This record gives sequence, C-alpha cells and structure tokens, in this order.
Amino acid sequence: MVKDISIIGVPMDLGQMRRGVDMGPSAIRYAGVVERLEGLHYDIDDLGDIEISRPTRGEVARDESLKNLEKVSEANEKLAAAVDEVIVKGRFPLVLGGDHSIAIGTLAGVSKHYNNLGVIWYDAHGDLNTADTSPSGNIHGMPLAASLGLGSKRLTDIAGYSPKIKPDNVVIIGARSLDEGEKKLIKQLGVKVYTMHEIDRLGMTKVMEETIAYLSERTNGVHLSLDLDGLDPHDAPGVGTPVLGGISYRESHLAMEMLEESKLITSAEFVEVNPILDDKNKTATVAVALMGSLFGEKLL
Repeated sequence: MVKDISIIGVPMDLGQMRRGVDMGPSAIRYAGVVERLEGLHYDIDDLGDIEISRPTRGEVARDESLKNLEKVSEANEKLAAAVDEVIVKGRFPLVLGGDHSIAIGTLAGVSKHYNNLGVIWYDAHGDLNTADTSPSGNIHGMPLAASLGLGSKRLTDIAGYSPKIKPDNVVIIGARSLDEGEKKLIKQLGVKVYTMHEIDRLGMTKVMEETIAYLSERTNGVHLSLDLDGLDPHDAPGVGTPVLGGISYRESHLAMEMLEESKLITSAEFVEVNPILDDKNKTATVAVALMGSLFGEKLL
C-alpha cells in the first residue's frame, strides 16, 4: 500500500430507506480515523464529503422502481471523478459511507486504472440485485451487480464505461442473506462466495488464505468493499440491515491483518455505518479499528 491516503466521505442515504447512514462519514471521523492512520505514519489528506442533493417529489415518483435513481447516479458520478483524481495523484483512495450504493462510484473511479481489478466484498449481503430481482428497489442492494454491468444503464454506465469488474475477480465474504435472484446469479456467473457456513467450517485463516491466493494469480489490484453489516450485530449494531450470525470482531481483525500482509489492497471503502442506530458510536469505532489493522497496526 502507498503511504499517502486520501479520504473521501460520501454522506449517502438514498440507496435505502433508513435515515441516518448519511452521518456515517462524520461518525467515522469522530471515532478518530485520521488520527489513527496518522499514528501509523501515513500522510492523510481528508478531502471532505461529496455533496449529495435530495430528490424532488417528481424525481421520487419517476424513480419508483429504482428508488432515488437519478440522485444516486448523480452522486456516484461525482464520487467516480473524485476517486479517479486521487489515484492519478498516486494516492490510496479510502472512501467512507454512506450506504453501499456508493460502491458503484468507487469502483467506477478505481477500475479504469486496472485491467483486471479484483474485489473483496465483505458483507452479509450479495448486493447482486437488479430492478428485476430486487424485493425493495433499494439501490444499496445493487452495487455489485451494477459494477458487473447488470441492471439500469444509469448505474452500469457511471463514468462512461461498463462493466467495471469481471465475475471471476470477485470474492464475497460473510454472506448470510441472499435473495433468490442473487443465488441464481452467483451460480450462473460463478462468483466465488464464502458464506458464514464456509467461515465456520474452514475458519477465517483458511478463507483469507484462499481469497488472497485466488486474487493474487488473476488480478493487478484489489478493492476492499467492507459493509459493517458483514460483522455480527453484537459487534456492529449501528447498521441499517443487521443479520444475526455474522463475522466476529476478532475474525474481522484477522482478515484485515492478513490483507495488510498480502499487500494486495489498492483501494478501500467502509460503508453502512448508521450512528442513529448505534450504541455510543460503537460501529464507527469498530470501522476505525479495522482500518488500523488493514493499514498495518499490530497488537505487538
């Protein structure tokens, strides 16, 4: 990893229906992300937040099947440009969410710099829905599908190109809540998935060893998209769509430590921190602690 990090906040709550996740970037900053990473001798440039505009009544009505489509698309275009600029400057983009719909913009800005970008999707959900399969129409359940070129062109064509990634360059870790359409798509595309069954059965060490080996041989850069609901709600209560039986706090630290040792990660985002649903900013504090491990913090 390069030693220069640029932080981009994306106070997005339009990709789902529970208010409060737009305060995620502020909560993560309040939990001390800048100080934590500066303590690890990184040069930190906090670029502030992408401006998110609210939809009008007319836009909400027009976007009924894909909720807030126009404003989500608009914000992701801005984010893609910002991430692109960070990479052009030779810095590491660290994106703070916001709901997971922002991954569409992050990947659009990152992928143009890699001809074989890998993605680790650390999440309880697959986020592989489209308008045809989504039970809710919430775009935060669609970013991985959109980045694979599936779904509405307003999402797939962010930054002017599609697809951003290939199915066989994706590894989903921690899945335990998949819609039927997502299950079919995973099997159809051959996406590599470690559900909680595999994590329980193999252990996180084996899961990460296999993930690192798998991506090392086929990619020239790896983006980490970490949704805090990938962790068990006991450890990360402040998320909009908690699912019981998730990855533990310590398992997550181990995963981040192993990724740091691998030197694979070239960009990252931490999303779905909702301080309104949280307990004394616990989830944002967990996010910052995991960033510490990802960027080289050691227990001894």
